[in-house]
Amino acid sequence: MSTIYTFHQECAAATDVATDDLVLVYDTSAGTTKKISQSLLVSGASGVVDTTATTLTVTATQHAGKVVTISSAAPIAVTLPQATGTGNRYRFNLRVAATATAHTIKVANATDVMSGIVYCLTTATDNVIGYKTTATDDTISLNGTTKGGVVGDWFEIIDIKTGFFQVMASTAPTGTTATPFSASV
Repeated sequence: MSTIYTFHQECAAATDVATDDLVLVYDTSAGTTKKISQSLLVSGASGVVDTTATTLTVTATQHAGKVVTISSAAPIAVTLPQATGTGNRYRFNLRVAATATAHTIKVANATDVMSGIVYCLTTATDNVIGYKTTATDDTISLNGTTKGGVVGDWFEIIDIKTGFFQVMASTAPTGTTATPFSASV
């Protein structure tokens, strides 16, 4: 194993990092050391990923710690990565209301499940109600009406343990509300 970089005792420990400060990284594919700015490092670890696609396979590299905005009325099928207990957070925000066929957010396999709650502010009564998952729920369906899926709805899904995602959400369904959770994978 080779040394990538040696830090000297004379170097002071950083107490903060400025936007134009540089950080060393090792490019394993090229076998070289590179430097990147703090602002690039931060933007790569956070930010917004917008999608108008009809399918989205979520990955830790592309989506963890970021907000995924869904900007299409056409139905989108979002598939989460396998739950392994990484602690990765996946946030989804609807920027365009779902129509006709529902948007779905589902697990990747037949063993992962979701655990959590969605709070709904119903337009029928202006009351807040909640729906919790059951032991076998693995899919969220948003139809643009009774199950949510309107502009501003948000979902946070955390990979908390092998086989389990924690879900916290807020929606504004119309009409008589119904749970967006189901067991379908």
